Amino acid sequence: MEETKEVTVHTFTMGDVEDPDLYAAQPLMDWQNSEQGQWIMENAVETPMWHRHADPISFGYKFSITAKLQGAKLTEWLLRHATV
Repeated sequence: MEETKEVTVHTFTMGDVEDPDLYAAQPLMDWQNSEQGQWIMENAVETPMWHRHADPISFGYKFSITAKLQGAKLTEWLLRHATV
């Protein structure tokens, strides 16, 4: 059995807007159409999920995209994109 791990693959912040989910649609699609986004969409174990959190620093919102990766694909992602 291969190790499966949920990793944060992208984050972005947004100011205080009336409908944050509507305003987040464009950055989410831009990421999904990027090289990294396409790689994740093809190699994730399940469909990646996005999450919205209140950002008390900016009084806005922080969005993150998480994906479950396993085995060699997890190792490849961590070697290419992990930050220390």
